[in-house]
Amino acid sequence: MTGAGMMDCKKALKEAEGDFDKAIEVLRKKGEKLSAKRADRNATEGAVIAKVSDDKTKGVIIKLSSETDFVAKNDDFIKLAEQFAQIALNEFPDSLETLLTASFEDEVTIGDKVTEQVGVIGEKIELASYERLEADMVAPYIHMGNKAAVLVALNQSSDSVFTAGRDVAMQVAAMHPIAVDKDGVDATVVEKEIEIGKEQARQEGKPEQMLEKIAMGKLNKFYKENTLLNQQFVKDSKKSVSAYLDSISKGLTVSEFKHITLG
Repeated sequence: MTGAGMMDCKKALKEAEGDFDKAIEVLRKKGEKLSAKRADRNATEGAVIAKVSDDKTKGVIIKLSSETDFVAKNDDFIKLAEQFAQIALNEFPDSLETLLTASFEDEVTIGDKVTEQVGVIGEKIELASYERLEADMVAPYIHMGNKAAVLVALNQSSDSVFTAGRDVAMQVAAMHPIAVDKDGVDATVVEKEIEIGKEQARQEGKPEQMLEKIAMGKLNKFYKENTLLNQQFVKDSKKSVSAYLDSISKGLTVSEFKHITLG
């Protein structure tokens, strides 16, 4: 029932003087101790799962981390990640902290289950990330082997929009944009890129009065390469992502995206 080793179960039952429920508590406590002991270990493997509601207006991503790829590829581990993602979708909590307090089964919370699994598996397990989106339509993409997942929020709803959204979610996974468009780029990043552009031009011997103009040109190139709507569409490099979406349905655009990867 617990998935713990036979000898661990035997010791727990002995410590609990044959009380089954108390023995399970003993095993859980062992998991808690093991979790604390392994807290400094790196859990860079795992599974990233994205799910959307039946009406495709809500979506969630969770990342269940482990120390080794061996654990991450285990069917039971992936099933557990899927269960956590489904609970997240059903409950739609506003934070990871709230998700960890959600009921998993009986009186066990998701947080309790994660701790329990540390004892069962014997390595650091962590529900490391959680994101959610709600929009007219939310499209998901999970990269091969559950290494990454993306959610894309769109401002229209139809079958063709959902298909296009899946394509754009794949674009996010492949091209790693930092924002939807230039308005979403952090001001400190913009300032840094302008300074870099000026210094590059200065090193090339360009006149001081031309540096600002040259830097702005480089900034526009930065936007084209690093913001989703301005990127070249991976399935048709003759179009930007924005132009591709507009070709599917006039005015169709992305309002937000979420991207979680292992590591």
